[in-house]
Amino acid sequence: MIRYTILFLMSFAFELQAQDVQKLDWLVGKWERENVRKGRTAFEIWEWNDNGLAGMGITMQGSDTVFVEKLNIVEKEGSTYYVADVSSNSSPTYFKITTLDNTSFVSENPEHDFPKKIAYKLEGIKMTATISGDGKAIPFLFKKVD
Repeated sequence: MIRYTILFLMSFAFELQAQDVQKLDWLVGKWERENVRKGRTAFEIWEWNDNGLAGMGITMQGSDTVFVEKLNIVEKEGSTYYVADVSSNSSPTYFKITTLDNTSFVSENPEHDFPKKIAYKLEGIKMTATISGDGKAIPFLFKKVD
């Protein structure tokens, strides 16, 4: 009986986490970055897939792509992670989501060189994504365009 109770509670915990990820539905769509260097444009595009949320960060200079970042928010081993995959890293970097509500989330990986923390916050049709660590913080300001 105790085993069934534990299994029931574990399945309930996983269900709650999956429901929590649904709080990120506001992230879905195309976001245009507002604070980019002159001559550049940048976007984040997010959509639901079978594994959670999939995103892509793209920076363009004119018609040339100068930076691409694959992004995902996934469940793994009972936790939720923001995953960043950039060509300069040998493998994707996992940031555990430590705070999540209807308009924001914070993900952290204290072992990573930089950033150690990635925080997203929605305010109306605008969003701020801030990367930080070791006393340094860089905000990325976005406006929803689709």
